[in-house]
Amino acid sequence: MDFDLSDEQRQLKESVSRLLTDAYDDLNKRKAYTKEPTGYSAALWQQYADLGILAAPFAEEHGGLGQGLTETMIVAEALGRALAVEPYHATIVLAGGALRHAGNAALLAELVPAIAGGQLTLALAHQERQSRHNLADVATTARADGKGGYTLEGEKMVVLAGDSADKLIVSARVSGGRADRGGIGLFLVDARANGVTRRGYPTQDGMRAADITLAGVKVGPEGVLAGPEKGLEVLERVVDEAIAALCAEAVGAMVGLTELTVEYLKTRKQFGVPIGSFQVLQHRAVDMLTATEQAKSMAFYATMMAGEPDADERRRAMAAAKVQVGRSARLVGESAIQLHGGIGMTMEYKASHYFKRLTMIDMTFGDADHHLRELARMGGLAA
Repeated sequence: MDFDLSDEQRQLKESVSRLLTDAYDDLNKRKAYTKEPTGYSAALWQQYADLGILAAPFAEEHGGLGQGLTETMIVAEALGRALAVEPYHATIVLAGGALRHAGNAALLAELVPAIAGGQLTLALAHQERQSRHNLADVATTARADGKGGYTLEGEKMVVLAGDSADKLIVSARVSGGRADRGGIGLFLVDARANGVTRRGYPTQDGMRAADITLAGVKVGPEGVLAGPEKGLEVLERVVDEAIAALCAEAVGAMVGLTELTVEYLKTRKQFGVPIGSFQVLQHRAVDMLTATEQAKSMAFYATMMAGEPDADERRRAMAAAKVQVGRSARLVGESAIQLHGGIGMTMEYKASHYFKRLTMIDMTFGDADHHLRELARMGGLAA
Protein backbone atom coordinates (compact mmCIF):
# COMPACT_ATOMS: atom_id res chain seq x y z
CA MET A 1 0.00 0.00 0.00
CA ASP A 2 1.31 3.46 -0.91
CA PHE A 3 1.65 5.74 2.11
CA ASP A 4 3.50 8.50 0.27
CA LEU A 5 2.01 11.96 0.61
CA SER A 6 0.83 13.89 -2.42
CA ASP A 7 2.51 17.17 -3.36
CA GLU A 8 -0.34 19.11 -1.75
CA GLN A 9 -0.09 17.07 1.45
CA ARG A 10 3.68 17.56 1.63
CA GLN A 11 3.16 21.28 1.18
CA LEU A 12 0.61 21.28 4.01
CA LYS A 13 3.02 19.36 6.26
CA GLU A 14 5.85 21.80 5.57
CA SER A 15 3.64 24.85 6.10
CA VAL A 16 2.15 23.62 9.38
CA SER A 17 5.53 22.45 10.69
CA ARG A 18 7.13 25.80 9.86
CA LEU A 19 4.35 27.74 11.57
CA LEU A 20 4.42 25.65 14.73
CA THR A 21 8.21 25.46 14.92
CA ASP A 22 8.36 29.26 14.96
CA ALA A 23 5.43 29.60 17.39
CA TYR A 24 6.68 26.98 19.88
CA ASP A 25 10.47 27.25 19.60
CA ASP A 26 10.64 28.20 23.28
CA LEU A 27 8.79 26.45 26.11
CA ASN A 28 8.15 29.86 27.68
CA LYS A 29 6.00 30.76 24.68
CA ARG A 30 3.76 27.78 25.40
CA LYS A 31 3.46 28.82 29.01
CA ALA A 32 2.55 32.35 27.93
CA TYR A 33 -0.16 31.08 25.58
CA THR A 34 -1.78 29.06 28.38
CA LYS A 35 -2.06 32.22 30.47
CA GLU A 36 -4.12 34.07 27.87
CA PRO A 37 -7.85 34.46 28.68
CA THR A 38 -8.85 31.59 26.40
CA GLY A 39 -5.98 29.33 27.47
CA TYR A 40 -4.35 29.53 24.03
CA SER A 41 -3.02 32.11 21.57
CA ALA A 42 -5.86 33.85 19.74
CA ALA A 43 -3.33 35.35 17.32
CA LEU A 44 -1.88 31.93 16.49
CA TRP A 45 -5.41 30.50 16.05
CA GLN A 46 -6.01 33.19 13.43
CA GLN A 47 -2.81 32.09 11.69
CA TYR A 48 -4.22 28.56 11.59
CA ALA A 49 -7.25 30.00 9.84
CA ASP A 50 -5.16 32.04 7.39
CA LEU A 51 -3.21 28.91 6.50
CA GLY A 52 -6.42 26.97 5.78
CA ILE A 53 -5.91 24.46 8.60
CA LEU A 54 -9.33 25.11 10.14
CA ALA A 55 -11.15 24.84 6.81
CA ALA A 56 -9.42 21.66 5.63
CA PRO A 57 -11.90 18.89 6.60
CA PHE A 58 -15.10 20.71 5.63
CA ALA A 59 -16.70 20.37 2.19
CA GLU A 60 -16.08 23.11 -0.35
CA GLU A 61 -19.80 23.86 -0.74
CA HIS A 62 -19.92 24.79 2.95
CA GLY A 63 -16.86 27.02 2.88
CA GLY A 64 -14.14 24.43 3.53
CA LEU A 65 -11.34 22.92 1.47
CA GLY A 66 -12.75 19.43 1.05
CA GLN A 67 -9.70 17.61 2.39
CA GLY A 68 -9.72 14.33 4.28
CA LEU A 69 -8.45 12.32 7.21
CA THR A 70 -4.87 12.23 5.96
CA GLU A 71 -4.68 16.02 6.17
CA THR A 72 -6.07 15.86 9.70
CA MET A 73 -3.36 13.32 10.58
CA ILE A 74 -0.67 15.63 9.19
CA VAL A 75 -1.90 18.58 11.25
CA ALA A 76 -2.36 16.50 14.40
CA GLU A 77 1.16 15.07 14.22
CA ALA A 78 2.62 18.57 13.86
CA LEU A 79 0.55 19.78 16.82
CA GLY A 80 1.84 16.91 18.94
CA ARG A 81 5.46 17.57 18.08
CA ALA A 82 5.09 21.26 18.92
CA LEU A 83 2.99 20.60 22.07
CA ALA A 84 0.47 23.11 20.75
CA VAL A 85 -2.36 24.14 23.09
CA GLU A 86 -4.83 25.59 20.55
CA PRO A 87 -8.26 23.82 20.49
CA TYR A 88 -7.85 22.15 17.10
CA HIS A 89 -8.88 18.77 18.46
CA ALA A 90 -11.92 20.19 20.29
CA THR A 91 -13.19 22.50 17.55
CA ILE A 92 -12.20 20.83 14.28
CA VAL A 93 -11.93 17.11 15.02
CA LEU A 94 -14.59 16.57 17.71
CA ALA A 95 -17.25 19.28 17.34
CA GLY A 96 -16.42 19.88 13.68
CA GLY A 97 -16.66 16.16 13.02
CA ALA A 98 -20.10 16.04 14.65
CA LEU A 99 -21.18 18.95 12.50
CA ARG A 100 -19.94 17.26 9.32
CA HIS A 101 -21.35 13.81 9.99
CA ALA A 102 -24.72 15.06 11.21
CA GLY A 103 -25.20 16.57 7.76
CA ASN A 104 -27.46 19.44 8.84
CA ALA A 105 -27.10 21.61 5.74
CA ALA A 106 -28.45 24.79 7.35
CA LEU A 107 -26.05 24.61 10.29
CA LEU A 108 -23.12 23.69 8.07
CA ALA A 109 -23.78 26.72 5.86
CA GLU A 110 -24.12 28.95 8.92
CA LEU A 111 -21.18 27.78 11.02
CA VAL A 112 -18.42 26.50 8.73
CA PRO A 113 -17.36 29.89 7.29
CA ALA A 114 -16.96 31.30 10.81
CA ILE A 115 -15.06 28.21 11.98
CA ALA A 116 -12.79 28.27 8.93
CA GLY A 117 -12.16 31.98 9.46
CA GLY A 118 -11.13 31.51 13.08
CA GLN A 119 -14.04 33.52 14.50
CA LEU A 120 -15.97 30.59 16.01
CA THR A 121 -14.81 27.81 18.34
CA LEU A 122 -16.83 24.76 19.36
CA ALA A 123 -16.69 22.03 21.98
CA LEU A 124 -18.32 18.59 22.10
CA ALA A 125 -20.05 18.01 25.45
CA HIS A 126 -20.72 14.26 25.60
CA GLN A 127 -18.98 12.81 28.67
CA GLU A 128 -20.84 12.40 31.97
CA ARG A 129 -19.78 11.48 35.46
CA GLN A 130 -21.13 7.93 35.27
CA SER A 131 -20.58 7.17 31.59
CA ARG A 132 -16.83 6.40 31.58
CA HIS A 133 -16.17 5.19 27.99
CA ASN A 134 -19.75 4.21 27.09
CA LEU A 135 -21.01 6.81 24.62
CA ALA A 136 -24.57 5.46 24.96
CA ASP A 137 -24.65 6.11 28.72
CA VAL A 138 -26.37 9.50 28.65
CA ALA A 139 -28.36 10.85 31.60
CA THR A 140 -28.71 14.41 30.29
CA THR A 141 -32.28 14.78 29.02
CA ALA A 142 -33.84 16.64 26.11
CA ARG A 143 -37.55 17.23 26.64
CA ALA A 144 -39.57 18.11 23.54
CA ASP A 145 -41.52 21.37 23.81
CA GLY A 146 -44.11 20.47 21.17
CA LYS A 147 -42.82 23.12 18.76
CA GLY A 148 -39.85 21.24 17.35
CA GLY A 149 -37.51 22.47 20.08
CA TYR A 150 -36.18 20.93 23.29
CA THR A 151 -35.29 21.78 26.88
CA LEU A 152 -31.98 20.34 28.11
CA GLU A 153 -31.24 19.26 31.69
CA GLY A 154 -28.07 17.61 32.96
CA GLU A 155 -24.32 17.78 33.47
CA LYS A 156 -21.34 17.18 31.22
CA MET A 157 -17.84 16.56 32.53
CA VAL A 158 -14.33 17.25 31.21
CA VAL A 159 -15.50 19.04 28.08
CA LEU A 160 -12.26 19.77 26.20
CA ALA A 161 -11.87 23.53 25.63
CA GLY A 162 -15.39 23.87 26.99
CA ASP A 163 -14.64 26.97 29.04
CA SER A 164 -13.64 29.08 26.02
CA ALA A 165 -15.87 27.64 23.27
CA ASP A 166 -18.46 29.92 21.68
CA LYS A 167 -20.91 27.08 21.08
CA LEU A 168 -21.41 23.59 22.47
CA ILE A 169 -22.60 20.43 20.77
CA VAL A 170 -24.41 18.50 23.51
CA SER A 171 -25.53 14.87 23.53
CA ALA A 172 -28.84 14.39 25.35
CA ARG A 173 -31.39 11.65 25.75
CA VAL A 174 -34.73 12.23 24.05
CA SER A 175 -36.16 8.81 24.88
CA GLY A 176 -35.29 5.40 26.35
CA GLY A 177 -33.30 4.26 29.37
CA ARG A 178 -30.01 5.77 30.49
CA ALA A 179 -27.77 3.33 28.60
CA ASP A 180 -30.04 2.53 25.63
CA ARG A 181 -28.36 2.92 22.25
CA GLY A 182 -31.41 4.61 20.75
CA GLY A 183 -32.96 7.92 21.64
CA ILE A 184 -29.83 10.13 21.81
CA GLY A 185 -29.82 13.46 19.99
CA LEU A 186 -27.15 16.11 19.38
CA PHE A 187 -27.98 19.75 20.04
CA LEU A 188 -26.21 23.02 19.27
CA VAL A 189 -26.18 25.31 22.31
CA ASP A 190 -24.84 28.82 22.71
CA ALA A 191 -22.24 28.59 25.48
CA ARG A 192 -23.59 31.80 27.01
CA ALA A 193 -27.26 30.83 26.85
CA ASN A 194 -29.50 31.07 29.89
CA GLY A 195 -29.13 27.98 32.05
CA VAL A 196 -25.59 27.12 30.92
CA THR A 197 -22.99 27.15 33.71
CA ARG A 198 -19.34 26.42 32.99
CA ARG A 199 -16.56 25.66 35.48
CA GLY A 200 -13.26 25.78 33.63
CA TYR A 201 -9.94 24.38 34.81
CA PRO A 202 -6.50 23.45 33.45
CA THR A 203 -5.73 19.82 32.70
CA GLN A 204 -2.35 18.33 33.60
CA ASP A 205 -1.03 18.61 30.04
CA GLY A 206 -1.44 22.38 29.74
CA MET A 207 -4.80 22.24 27.95
CA ARG A 208 -8.13 23.32 29.41
CA ALA A 209 -11.50 21.67 30.03
CA ALA A 210 -14.78 22.48 31.75
CA ASP A 211 -17.60 20.86 33.66
CA ILE A 212 -20.90 22.15 32.28
CA THR A 213 -24.33 22.26 33.88
CA LEU A 214 -27.47 22.60 31.75
CA ALA A 215 -30.51 23.82 33.67
CA GLY A 216 -33.62 24.37 31.57
CA VAL A 217 -31.62 25.30 28.46
CA LYS A 218 -33.92 26.03 25.52
CA VAL A 219 -32.95 24.79 22.06
CA GLY A 220 -35.07 25.75 19.06
CA PRO A 221 -35.72 23.49 16.06
CA GLU A 222 -32.79 25.13 14.26
CA GLY A 223 -30.45 23.90 17.00
CA VAL A 224 -31.22 20.19 16.54
CA LEU A 225 -28.03 18.92 14.94
CA ALA A 226 -28.99 15.23 14.85
CA GLY A 227 -32.24 13.60 15.91
CA PRO A 228 -32.56 10.67 18.33
CA GLU A 229 -32.45 8.13 15.51
CA LYS A 230 -28.99 9.31 14.41
CA GLY A 231 -27.21 10.98 17.33
CA LEU A 232 -25.27 8.00 18.70
CA GLU A 233 -24.17 6.87 15.25
CA VAL A 234 -22.72 10.33 14.60
CA LEU A 235 -21.07 10.44 18.01
CA GLU A 236 -19.40 7.05 17.55
CA ARG A 237 -18.11 8.00 14.11
CA VAL A 238 -16.69 11.24 15.49
CA VAL A 239 -14.94 9.53 18.39
CA ASP A 240 -13.33 6.98 16.06
CA GLU A 241 -11.96 9.80 13.91
CA ALA A 242 -10.82 11.62 17.05
CA ILE A 243 -8.93 8.51 18.19
CA ALA A 244 -7.13 8.39 14.84
CA ALA A 245 -6.18 12.06 15.20
CA LEU A 246 -4.98 11.51 18.77
CA CYS A 247 -2.81 8.62 17.62
CA ALA A 248 -1.17 10.92 15.08
CA GLU A 249 -0.70 13.62 17.71
CA ALA A 250 0.91 11.07 20.04
CA VAL A 251 3.32 10.08 17.29
CA GLY A 252 4.33 13.72 16.87
CA ALA A 253 4.94 14.03 20.60
CA MET A 254 6.95 10.78 20.67
CA VAL A 255 9.12 11.95 17.77
CA GLY A 256 9.78 15.25 19.53
CA LEU A 257 10.53 13.57 22.85
CA THR A 258 12.86 11.01 21.26
CA GLU A 259 14.80 13.72 19.43
CA LEU A 260 15.07 15.76 22.62
CA THR A 261 16.36 12.72 24.52
CA VAL A 262 18.94 11.74 21.91
CA GLU A 263 20.25 15.29 21.82
CA TYR A 264 20.56 15.23 25.61
CA LEU A 265 22.51 11.96 25.46
CA LYS A 266 24.93 13.57 23.01
CA THR A 267 25.60 16.64 25.15
CA ARG A 268 25.30 15.51 28.80
CA LYS A 269 28.70 14.35 30.04
CA GLN A 270 29.58 11.93 32.82
CA PHE A 271 33.08 10.63 33.61
CA GLY A 272 34.37 13.06 31.01
CA VAL A 273 32.42 11.60 28.06
CA PRO A 274 28.90 12.07 26.63
CA ILE A 275 26.53 9.63 28.29
CA GLY A 276 25.32 8.67 24.82
CA SER A 277 28.57 6.76 24.40
CA PHE A 278 27.41 4.19 26.96
CA GLN A 279 25.99 1.21 25.12
CA VAL A 280 23.17 0.50 27.57
CA LEU A 281 21.80 4.02 27.05
CA GLN A 282 22.09 3.63 23.30
CA HIS A 283 19.94 0.51 23.59
CA ARG A 284 17.28 2.47 25.50
CA ALA A 285 17.28 5.16 22.83
CA VAL A 286 16.83 2.50 20.14
CA ASP A 287 13.90 1.08 22.12
CA MET A 288 12.31 4.55 22.08
CA LEU A 289 12.80 4.85 18.32
CA THR A 290 11.38 1.36 17.72
CA ALA A 291 8.30 2.06 19.85
CA THR A 292 7.73 5.34 18.01
CA GLU A 293 7.92 3.61 14.62
CA GLN A 294 5.43 0.96 15.80
CA ALA A 295 3.07 3.71 16.92
CA LYS A 296 3.51 5.51 13.62
CA SER A 297 2.48 2.39 11.68
CA MET A 298 -0.68 2.06 13.78
CA ALA A 299 -1.45 5.77 13.42
CA PHE A 300 -1.36 5.33 9.63
CA TYR A 301 -3.63 2.31 9.99
CA ALA A 302 -6.05 4.23 12.22
CA THR A 303 -6.19 7.09 9.72
CA MET A 304 -6.88 4.67 6.87
CA MET A 305 -9.62 2.86 8.82
CA ALA A 306 -11.29 5.93 10.35
CA GLY A 307 -13.30 6.32 7.16
CA GLU A 308 -14.41 2.66 7.12
CA PRO A 309 -18.22 2.52 6.82
CA ASP A 310 -18.45 -0.79 8.72
CA ALA A 311 -18.67 0.36 12.35
CA ASP A 312 -17.43 -2.95 13.81
CA GLU A 313 -14.35 -3.06 11.59
CA ARG A 314 -13.65 0.58 12.33
CA ARG A 315 -13.86 0.07 16.10
CA ARG A 316 -11.54 -2.93 15.96
CA ALA A 317 -8.97 -0.84 14.12
CA MET A 318 -9.28 2.08 16.55
CA ALA A 319 -8.95 -0.24 19.55
CA ALA A 320 -5.84 -1.89 18.11
CA ALA A 321 -4.29 1.50 17.34
CA LYS A 322 -5.06 2.77 20.82
CA VAL A 323 -3.42 -0.28 22.40
CA GLN A 324 -0.16 0.06 20.47
CA VAL A 325 0.06 3.85 20.65
CA GLY A 326 -0.69 3.83 24.37
CA ARG A 327 1.97 1.23 25.09
CA SER A 328 4.52 3.00 22.89
CA ALA A 329 3.77 6.32 24.55
CA ARG A 330 4.37 4.86 27.98
CA LEU A 331 7.66 3.25 26.97
CA VAL A 332 8.92 6.40 25.24
CA GLY A 333 7.83 8.66 28.07
CA GLU A 334 9.24 6.57 30.89
CA SER A 335 12.51 5.96 29.03
CA ALA A 336 12.93 9.66 28.29
CA ILE A 337 12.47 10.61 31.94
CA GLN A 338 14.88 7.90 33.11
CA LEU A 339 17.54 8.85 30.56
CA HIS A 340 17.28 12.53 31.47
CA GLY A 341 17.35 11.97 35.21
CA GLY A 342 16.01 14.66 37.51
CA ILE A 343 15.83 17.40 34.87
CA GLY A 344 13.28 15.33 32.96
CA MET A 345 10.72 15.86 35.73
CA THR A 346 10.98 19.64 35.96
CA MET A 347 8.35 22.06 34.66
CA GLU A 348 11.11 24.13 33.09
CA TYR A 349 12.11 21.38 30.68
CA LYS A 350 10.09 20.15 27.72
CA ALA A 351 10.43 16.41 28.39
CA SER A 352 7.96 16.46 31.28
CA HIS A 353 5.39 18.34 29.18
CA TYR A 354 5.67 15.77 26.40
CA PHE A 355 5.14 12.93 28.88
CA LYS A 356 2.11 14.63 30.43
CA ARG A 357 0.50 15.15 27.02
CA LEU A 358 1.19 11.53 26.04
CA THR A 359 -0.40 10.37 29.29
CA MET A 360 -3.53 12.44 28.64
CA ILE A 361 -3.79 11.15 25.07
CA ASP A 362 -3.59 7.58 26.35
CA MET A 363 -6.44 8.22 28.82
CA THR A 364 -8.71 10.04 26.36
CA PHE A 365 -11.50 7.76 25.07
CA GLY A 366 -10.01 4.85 27.01
CA ASP A 367 -6.43 3.85 27.74
CA ALA A 368 -4.48 0.93 26.25
CA ASP A 369 -5.80 -1.55 28.83
CA HIS A 370 -9.42 -0.59 28.17
CA HIS A 371 -9.03 -0.99 24.41
CA LEU A 372 -7.21 -4.29 24.79
CA ARG A 373 -10.25 -5.60 26.67
CA GLU A 374 -12.54 -4.20 23.98
CA LEU A 375 -10.47 -5.81 21.24
CA ALA A 376 -10.63 -9.15 23.04
CA ARG A 377 -14.39 -8.80 23.48
CA MET A 378 -14.78 -8.19 19.74
CA GLY A 379 -12.74 -11.30 18.93
CA GLY A 380 -9.48 -9.61 17.96
CA LEU A 381 -8.42 -7.44 15.05
CA ALA A 382 -8.91 -10.09 12.37
CA ALA A 383 -12.21 -11.49 13.66
